[in-house]
Amino acid sequence: MIAKNKIVKNTQNRTIEQHLRYKNSITTIEAFKKYGITRLASRIHELKSSGMKIHGVMVKVKNRQGEVVSVKRYYYTGKTHG
Repeated sequence: MIAKNKIVKNTQNRTIEQHLRYKNSITTIEAFKKYGITRLASRIHELKSSGMKIHGVMVKVKNRQGEVVSVKRYYYTGKTHG
């Protein structure tokens, strides 16, 4: 029997992979708002380990209070294998 958390993780990975392939980039804020994914950095690490080429760049965005904050935007740059 497959553990529920492994299924959720795999589903989240597929969701992020598809988003990156079609939209090219994503931030933690976008991942949470669109998909309810709260640990984007972990999913990105797993996708990189599976062969996806992804790089991150710190960008400035405004938060809900209008303050400028830094977040990482992850970009899809290709697939190395598989």
